[in-house]
Amino acid sequence: MQISDFDYTLPDALIAKYPAGERRSSRLLEMGEPIVDRGFHELPLLLRSGDLLVFNDTRVIPARLVAVKETGGRAEILIERVQEDNHVLAQLRASKSPRPGSRLHIADRAVATVTGRQGEFFLLEFSEPVLPLLEAVGEVPLPPYLGRDAEPEDIERYQTVYAQDPGAVAAPTAGLHFDQQMLDDTLAAGVRHAHVTLHVGAGTFQALRREHLEENRLHSERVQVNRSCCDAVSETRASGGRVIAVGTTAVRALECASRDGAISPFHGETDLFILPGYDFQSVDAMITNFHLPRSSLLMLVAAFAGRERILGAYEHAVREKYRFFSYGDAMFVTPGGAP
Repeated sequence: MQISDFDYTLPDALIAKYPAGERRSSRLLEMGEPIVDRGFHELPLLLRSGDLLVFNDTRVIPARLVAVKETGGRAEILIERVQEDNHVLAQLRASKSPRPGSRLHIADRAVATVTGRQGEFFLLEFSEPVLPLLEAVGEVPLPPYLGRDAEPEDIERYQTVYAQDPGAVAAPTAGLHFDQQMLDDTLAAGVRHAHVTLHVGAGTFQALRREHLEENRLHSERVQVNRSCCDAVSETRASGGRVIAVGTTAVRALECASRDGAISPFHGETDLFILPGYDFQSVDAMITNFHLPRSSLLMLVAAFAGRERILGAYEHAVREKYRFFSYGDAMFVTPGGAP
């Protein structure tokens, strides 16, 4: 298959530039036969007692920093991942690419020294621990397609209410629709909760470069799937419940922990690229936002639901003026033609 097989036309007006007024006030497209248009507040109606919701509890860090080069020029640092307390992998945007040994001054309080390159990323060593520095002077790294700088509202709304483990530079956006009341409502309906951690990297926004899908590779991201989650998945499936992943990042985390057929604890790196033809091991349904044309995330959802079926749902969403991408509406997706 080719990238062009996953294209669709989206009017710019349907790209959600800001979040909905309340988290649960988003819309929810139920991929049944036929498609049903719902509000996200109706999600408990689609769940069954004994189901398991699996959330990605990564926490978005304020990963964008403005720096000044020794020459006086401006540079922008976008942290890809924190490797140690004061060592990071990052993208750098500057009029001229800094060389190893170059020093970048940040907010008159810290210095980042370029120590090398790793592919398209730069290795930086900071003069102080990175996470406290980011919390003090960093900015929320909004997706580039929003076309705006972060605003005070984004500090809260571009973060899930259950975020725990800092390390992501992009939000697991399907989880943005859940408020505490929704979490409580699903528990009251007999639905269990479990958590994985996948620290979403900036590479999630990068376009695939090769037309033939199999020639592309994804950037590696850090994943942790603990024993408690594995046990919850195994118990749910053994008792006839469904494992419902909240977001494509939760799907990838569960599936990379299930590569041998049975789910087992996993702590490491994954570049798992899920394409049509993939045999899902641990996911029975998913909640996900609407993804960019020609993106790896759209391909993952198409692998789960069927390419024609998912593109048909996207056509319906465009017709009905759903809101797209990170701050947009959601879908409840089941495999193939399942209800």
